[in-house]
Amino acid sequence: MNKSIWLRELRRRTNSWFIVTMLGAIIIVMPVAYVILSFFQPTSENWQHIKEFLLADYIKGSLLLVGSVGFLSTVIGLTLAWIVAAYEFPLRKQFKWLLILPLAIPPYIAAYTYSTMTSYTGIIQSYFRNHLDYQFTPGTIEIMSMRGAIFVLTLFLYPYVYMITLHYFEKQSSTYIESAKTLGLNGFQLFFRLVLPIARPAIIAGAMLIIFEVLSDYGVASFFGVRTISTAIFQTWFGMYDIDAAMRLAAWLLIIILGVFMLERFLRKRRKYDTNVTQSRPLARKKLRGLSAWATTLVCLATFFAAFLIPFIQLIHWTLKTYEKVWRADFFSLMANSLFAAFIGALIISFFAILAARTINLYPSMSSNLLARVMTSGYAVPGAVVAIGVLALFITLDEKLAFLYPKLLGVESGTLVLSLSIAMLITGYVIRFMAQGFNAVESGYTKIPPSYREASFLLGRGLTYTFWKVEFPLLRGSILIGFALAFLEIMKELPLTLLLRPFNFDTLATRTYQYAIDERIYEAAPSSLLLICLSILSVILILRFEEK
Repeated sequence: MNKSIWLRELRRRTNSWFIVTMLGAIIIVMPVAYVILSFFQPTSENWQHIKEFLLADYIKGSLLLVGSVGFLSTVIGLTLAWIVAAYEFPLRKQFKWLLILPLAIPPYIAAYTYSTMTSYTGIIQSYFRNHLDYQFTPGTIEIMSMRGAIFVLTLFLYPYVYMITLHYFEKQSSTYIESAKTLGLNGFQLFFRLVLPIARPAIIAGAMLIIFEVLSDYGVASFFGVRTISTAIFQTWFGMYDIDAAMRLAAWLLIIILGVFMLERFLRKRRKYDTNVTQSRPLARKKLRGLSAWATTLVCLATFFAAFLIPFIQLIHWTLKTYEKVWRADFFSLMANSLFAAFIGALIISFFAILAARTINLYPSMSSNLLARVMTSGYAVPGAVVAIGVLALFITLDEKLAFLYPKLLGVESGTLVLSLSIAMLITGYVIRFMAQGFNAVESGYTKIPPSYREASFLLGRGLTYTFWKVEFPLLRGSILIGFALAFLEIMKELPLTLLLRPFNFDTLATRTYQYAIDERIYEAAPSSLLLICLSILSVILILRFEEK
């Protein structure tokens, strides 16, 4: 009986929407599965050398960077969020969104900007030498080291914690805080004994996003010469031309990510976080006066200057110096490549996001929840890992289809076709940024009453007609936001693009990084500024999405 019920339920759910959604989920999972399976493959001589002499340093560097940036970013983001949420001070409303803008500057751009500004010939040391007759001791403020990587990543990733915890503070019931104040708690006691425990879910969520970004980073670590597993994957791939060893390094990176997930689950073990929504009201802010008010404003202002305004103004200055040299025909080619790849990638992401969100909305169950997690899992996997898995998958496809290429394409047997095409890069983008499109569309579906769809079904309309005539008009805004977020993330993406791009296919992100590596810092400014302006648009869309 149970078997017949299960088969009937399977037949009910099996339609074109469900089948295509499952195909999308399989495409997302396969590259990661390839990386995991590399543990069971025979090892190469290069891998034995890496394992014996280098792997420990790579893991140590990754963990040190993750631990330092995760801790410092959380402290800064949480402190700023509590200040903005709990106190009234001059310019508070402006700082509420200004403190999010550091997210608009990709860390690898901030890395070369600050390293140039603090170098011997940079603006800071030159000003002290020429105007104040002061000479810095070598190594005092230069940041081309691990401390520089920690400084840059901390300064430009803290908004993840800031945004999530600020939203949490503003939406939570103020009853707990008012009750604590009647019991005599205030100041630091109130913050550490009440605010921190009730905000733990938001803090952990923001810290996890920062950890994923740090583990995914290649540009900052590579530019500052920091040994991490991400940089090791690039060196193994481009230096040793050993994809098997690179896949094993990617597998080790996945192990670290799994460890982070397990740690997060352990921290939440047997803890429940709940708020009485019926008593929820905005947090009553305490008005600061005199010195404390202006000191708080100064702290927010200093953070905004260091994390956004100073590097932004410096890039404008460099752009004005070099735009005539850079603004050539090949620059427009870079823009065209970037726009083309981002448009196609975002379009495919939107397509699968609509399919997945609708399937989950039509058939809510545990399996649907699992499908949602699978579809959005790519964002938690570093770009280098996704790239390694996609490359291995496409090389395997080339091997399997090699016998068809001479007949269909007129090329020699054994020629790589798929693994040298832009299709491989687009596939990597879709896997990596599916979460942006899916989350936006899923959020849109939560605002559509089920009765609308049920009324269409009662009138004898099918799934496809109901989608186009009933759901799509209501989802249009969410779909466009998801498309825009995916588009802008693809425009900024560096490690995945560096690894999967076809020959002679450069984007704004890769050219910016190449200029920086070649120490042509001023010439990197125009493309950097363009990427930052696009990122500001991304931040605005995120804020609008959160408001809705």
